[in-house]
Amino acid sequence: MEEYNEKMKNVRKRSGLGRKFVAATAIAAVCGLAGGSTFCSVNYIGSQYLSASAEQNESGSSVSENSIQGILDQADTALTAGEKTETADLAKSVLTATASEEGTVADVAAECVPSVVTIACTSMIDMQNYFGQSQQYEAQSAGSGVIVGMNDTELLIATNNHVVSGAKEVSVGFTDETTAEATVKGTSSQNDLAVLAVKLEDLSQETLDAISVASIGNSEDLVLGEQVVAIGNALGIGTSVTSGYVSAKNRELTFSDGSGTVNQTQLIQTDAPINPGDSGGGLFNMKGELIGINEAKSSTTSSGVTVDGVGYAISIDKALPILEDLMSLETKEAVPEEKQGYLGVTCADVTSDISATYDMPEGVCFTSVLEDGPAAKAGAKKGDILTKFDGREINDYESLKEVLSTCAAGDTVEMTVLRLTEGEYNEVTLTLTLASKEAVLTLQQNR
Repeated sequence: MEEYNEKMKNVRKRSGLGRKFVAATAIAAVCGLAGGSTFCSVNYIGSQYLSASAEQNESGSSVSENSIQGILDQADTALTAGEKTETADLAKSVLTATASEEGTVADVAAECVPSVVTIACTSMIDMQNYFGQSQQYEAQSAGSGVIVGMNDTELLIATNNHVVSGAKEVSVGFTDETTAEATVKGTSSQNDLAVLAVKLEDLSQETLDAISVASIGNSEDLVLGEQVVAIGNALGIGTSVTSGYVSAKNRELTFSDGSGTVNQTQLIQTDAPINPGDSGGGLFNMKGELIGINEAKSSTTSSGVTVDGVGYAISIDKALPILEDLMSLETKEAVPEEKQGYLGVTCADVTSDISATYDMPEGVCFTSVLEDGPAAKAGAKKGDILTKFDGREINDYESLKEVLSTCAAGDTVEMTVLRLTEGEYNEVTLTLTLASKEAVLTLQQNR
């Protein structure tokens, strides 16, 4: 643990040194206009600000509001002592303006780029060849992510589910241009969110010194017209920074992520350009705080009208509780196919269309349950709709396969199903022990 603490002591939230320098420079400029006793008073205020900044920087944080207020109170004392007020009031105004720690786009980029990563995924897709036969081909895709936490062994990165869905291999790139392999720790396809884990032991001290954990803001406090900065891996060619304004809040959006339809709410709409590859990146306020996870852009309306300057981000107030749940999951590596566990069921997706037509919950419906199989022994029944497996959200068969690929035969896991009882679907939690493929095939043959 001591080695871990030493290794990680520099991975922290940025302290906004650039903004402190701007504040100190502004104070110095004000002092340069003053003379006599007023100069001494204002110079004292500036030196106190710099002193507070230095003390706070030692602890890796920004100057607190209490520290700034204390300096302002001392300025009031100086004013009542008979000092000339004009210049001292101006110095006080500078301090008050910088208390919010808002900076320029360049300041935000300098502070926040170290917390943003690029993501590269390798997936296998099925395509038909010239003779109509189905073949698998390797496909590459790119996205973005934001470092939102760490534990004793892992760096934790937030991104969109559609960025990593179906990926067989995932790697992330950091601000110092190094890369590392990542594991999908957990996903929420309904909310289009995912968390990746990177082993700390795979990162050099130089990389750990270069990166930072994003400072989390409050998206509820955003106002229309507020300036924001979007940082991501635009077009998959590296980190880029764009800026714009909050043009709307609490937007709703329905879009296809390639594997299904996502219905999103509580979205932040912005005219900061969000392009392919930016998905999963960060939307930051001018204090350098993460207030959204970039998700999508809109180029046409449902009627086919072309639009410009409309991008969307998942508000951090909505995303954070989901991300925290995903970060708490155990990280599980993929199990070799021959050792993977089996349920002993056949399944069918309950899509949004089927759900609306037949008044059924979305998820994976068990169309048959193998007698004496793992699921049957746990109490599963035909018609049950699987919604959670081993702590992971299940929305379709693909997500179930992804989770099962990390579970070995013999593993004991919990699953949550919705069961129709007296006209209502009720939640039931079952515990089962997975069987090997051979064991399940033997049961099928002996039926």
